[in-house]
Amino acid sequence: MSTHNAHGSGRRRPDRPSRTPRLLAAALTLSAAFATSLAPAPQQAVAKEKTVLTVAVAQSVDSLSPFLASRLVSTSIHRLMYEYLTNYDPKDSHVIPGLATKWESSPDKLTWTYTIRSNSKWSDGKQVTAEDAAWTFNKMMSDENAATANGSFVTNFEKVTAPSATQLVIELKKPQATMTALDVPIVPKHIWENVKDFSKFNNDKSFPIVGDGPFVLTDYKPDSYVRLKPNKGFWRGAPKFDELVFRYYKDQDAAVAALRKGEVSFVSGSPSLTPAQAASLKGDKNIHVNEGPGRRFYALATNPGAQAKNGKKFGDGDPSLLDQRVRHALFMAVDRKTVIDKVFQGHGVEGKGYIPPRFSTYFWQPSESQELAYDPAKAAQLLDQAGYKENADGKRVGKNGKPLNYRVLCHATDPNDKAVGKYLQEWWGKLGIGVTLNCLDNVTDPWLAGTYDLAFDGWSVNPDPDFVLSIHTCAALPATPKDTGATDNFICDKKYDELYAQQLAEYDPVKRADLVKQIESRLYDLGYMNVMAYPNAVEAYRTDQIKSITTMPSAAGNIYGQDGYWSWWSAVPANSGNSSGNSVSMGVIIGTVAGVVVLAGLAVLFAMRRRTTAEDRE
Repeated sequence: MSTHNAHGSGRRRPDRPSRTPRLLAAALTLSAAFATSLAPAPQQAVAKEKTVLTVAVAQSVDSLSPFLASRLVSTSIHRLMYEYLTNYDPKDSHVIPGLATKWESSPDKLTWTYTIRSNSKWSDGKQVTAEDAAWTFNKMMSDENAATANGSFVTNFEKVTAPSATQLVIELKKPQATMTALDVPIVPKHIWENVKDFSKFNNDKSFPIVGDGPFVLTDYKPDSYVRLKPNKGFWRGAPKFDELVFRYYKDQDAAVAALRKGEVSFVSGSPSLTPAQAASLKGDKNIHVNEGPGRRFYALATNPGAQAKNGKKFGDGDPSLLDQRVRHALFMAVDRKTVIDKVFQGHGVEGKGYIPPRFSTYFWQPSESQELAYDPAKAAQLLDQAGYKENADGKRVGKNGKPLNYRVLCHATDPNDKAVGKYLQEWWGKLGIGVTLNCLDNVTDPWLAGTYDLAFDGWSVNPDPDFVLSIHTCAALPATPKDTGATDNFICDKKYDELYAQQLAEYDPVKRADLVKQIESRLYDLGYMNVMAYPNAVEAYRTDQIKSITTMPSAAGNIYGQDGYWSWWSAVPANSGNSSGNSVSMGVIIGTVAGVVVLAGLAVLFAMRRRTTAEDRE
């Protein structure tokens, strides 16, 4: 299921000896003051033609509620609507202030105190306070429906309070390494406390929607568009475009055609442009094609037998896939080199472990003896050993005497799924296994119901990998077959869970990275997730509509689906006399000033940055 957040990392500098809390607090306070003072002031309104930045997207919004949404398009929009406690610098993804201007932990690392900025207001004029953050986290802790999307961040929380309007205190049950990477949108208590049922409230009935991010959502039509306007009172400075529109295109070729006609400003594909589309656009006047290392992995997920926390099984996944030898055989019959060369045409690298190489701290790849390398002959031997032998017609027969025929869920809007699917029919066909591609506009319903055998899967990885690791824990399973959990595809393995718990409680960056790699190794050996590729981010925009825009990382990165709001917040209209506006320079100034002073404290006191950061980001 292609989604968000999920959610990465890169090389991390070693921690240095701690400084005193007083010195660190002073450094952090100074960093916040610099970040605030350098924030650009809202621009004076002048009479001019309305500027609209229209983004063509290949996903429709699953929910405008940040408590429920999981698709990348939805979580990307939520980053524009609501602030998080912390943010990531667009240059290199180190942690910088967001809604919180500073943070510190107690000596035992079980109590974290955040200072909430005093210069942030909700779009209805009310002050943003620590009570809003406390209410958000407490609701997620007390209501399992409110924990649907991001519940993994709060399962270890013991107590959350707001002693004052600018002080948030989180008490933990045990140490948690993600306390500066709590990627949870903070919502206004005075609006959300009126919600009765968080499982049904989609936040899409009353506009404009109250938020404190750089944009305010003003209009929405399901499976059609999302419309936003600048938040003129945003503390970091208002965006330059008069309006931002995300328009859904079911047909990616139609989206590319709309870009050529100037009907949209930007197109990213699903999630990237195909090589043919990118090549065709490179020669067009007023169109710039951007390409950078991807933050996503592209995988084939196996149904491990859908189950709920209460132990009840559901769905109809083929029982043959419960055999690890069968899963390994299928993956050894997938030629990753062909996927890269023929499908992505070199715009990506071969898949290995679960986390893309862009995040070098956590990137893992199997040893030569462990690797499930392309070997059709060995794959056939494994199937024979598992008892799935060929009949007189050359078909692999299951324990029930029927030929194996796997249903593979694919996204109808993603050309890569269809292209790889045809190869699967060829490769697995040679093993005597049938493949039926089930390409749907909405794969969510059969996915949640467990009515599939295999499915094309892909997640965006965050600077901290915790989220994408959490979706494979037993705790992520739905409470009952009727409920919706945070699970990706129902994996539940005791050893995996033990390793996950260890990495979450480990503050030492080197030890934590090693544990994360052990988790990836375990996931690889289980054989439920076959990572085939790490696609590049390939996207395009009109230079006669967008003068400048920030990529992440700024040197060579992506525009769509960033960890932050930098791209759309920084974008400068082509008819603007200001060539920089809120673009890279200002984003980096804020991040760098905060980073220089914060890192002066944070890099020397890992209690303030209990997480891995990246030098190389998506």
